[in-house]
Amino acid sequence: MASTNSWTLELESQVDAPRHFRACALDWHTLAPKLAPHAIDSAHLVEGDGNIRQFNFTSAMPFNVVKEKLEFLDVDKCECKYTIECDGVETAMWNIKVKPTANGGSVANVECTYKQLPGKDEFLKAKDTITNMFKTAEAYLITNPEAYN
Repeated sequence: MASTNSWTLELESQVDAPRHFRACALDWHTLAPKLAPHAIDSAHLVEGDGNIRQFNFTSAMPFNVVKEKLEFLDVDKCECKYTIECDGVETAMWNIKVKPTANGGSVANVECTYKQLPGKDEFLKAKDTITNMFKTAEAYLITNPEAYN
C-alpha cells in the first residue's frame, strides 16, 4: 500500500514574483529544455492551452516522463496547483505560490503531497529538482531582464 508523504520548500529570489512565477510555473515547459538540457530532453503541451504538459527526461533523472495537469491557476496572486503523473507515484500534487518581498524580489513556496508506490523513493528526489528549477530560472531572468515582463 502506498504511503502519503509531503515536503515543502521556501526559495528566496532576487527576481520579482510575477516574472519568476511565469517562468517557473507557467512556461517551464518552454524554458526547461533550453536551460536544463542535461536533465530535460523535451517538453510540450499535451492538450488545451497549457492544462496538461509533458516533460521527457534524460537518463540523468529518476523519471522518464512526467505529466502535469493544471488544476488551479490565479495569475494575479502567482499561485497554481498541478497534479502529477509519473513512474513510481500513485498520486501527487504540487501547490506553488510566489509572493513579493520588500526588497523587490520574491519567495516561492512549493508544497508537494504524494503517495509513493512501495519500493520507490524517486519522488523525494523531486525536491532537489524543483529547487534547481527555480534557481536556474532565477539565473536566466537576472541575465535576461526583459524576459517575462
